[in-house]
Amino acid sequence: MKAAIFMADGFETCEGLIVVDMFRRARVDIDLISMNETLAIMTSQRVEIKAEKLFRDINCEDYDILILPGGKVGTKNLESSEELKAALRRHFEEGKLTCAICAAPSIFGHMGLLKGKKYTCFPEFDEASFSGEYQQELAVKDGNLVTGRGMGATIEFAMTILRSVVDEKTMNRLMYGMQYEHAFRTVKKPE
Repeated sequence: MKAAIFMADGFETCEGLIVVDMFRRARVDIDLISMNETLAIMTSQRVEIKAEKLFRDINCEDYDILILPGGKVGTKNLESSEELKAALRRHFEEGKLTCAICAAPSIFGHMGLLKGKKYTCFPEFDEASFSGEYQQELAVKDGNLVTGRGMGATIEFAMTILRSVVDEKTMNRLMYGMQYEHAFRTVKKPE
């Protein structure tokens, strides 16, 4: 199982890095992909990070999971890439996990991928033209589409994706190790 998270200047720091952190804790391979001409990316909170690969150098077909972090500027920069949108459409149509949080699900909406689907996003980015069923939830999974509402929903968003690809023992180890109050209350220390 292999994931890619696409980062463009202006992406929401936590929505990108918490997802990466949780995937790696769960031992799911995830690559940080720069949509820029260089590996350097500036987040919406002005934190400079270094991605691992450039979008132009990868084949999206090599990944099982594609993830878009939000952030108003980051989402605009992601949506400006016709190549990325074409890869997302192919991935989605092949039934592979296609995921976005905060403002980024609006990209799916503009592509027509939310039609008839349950989804969530940052409320100000929801549009009637998406023709789906907006949910006031932290994270929503409908088939192979996973969406998250915003930065505060990042842990739930990542857990929703991971529940689809790892076993219960791995999820319990992850929740316990993070000491995430909402999730670990019923989880005992792993053996």
